Amino acid sequence: MGKARRTTHRSRSGRKLYAVRGADGRFKDIQTYERAHRADLAHRSKAEKKAKAKRNTRKKTARRRK
Repeated sequence: MGKARRTTHRSRSGRKLYAVRGADGRFKDIQTYERAHRADLAHRSKAEKKAKAKRNTRKKTARRRK
């Protein structure tokens, strides 16, 4: 199953909306762009998680004092 597609609409008040469609093409959920976008920013991609894990596993070398 692929990623859920979002269709953009506008509410009566003019706010941008995302309509999330299911696999059958029907609307599963309708959310405001503002909330959906904030949720997207809160999640980390696989590449970001992998890079962070790689950074954390590196050996920390002791620095010499001069």
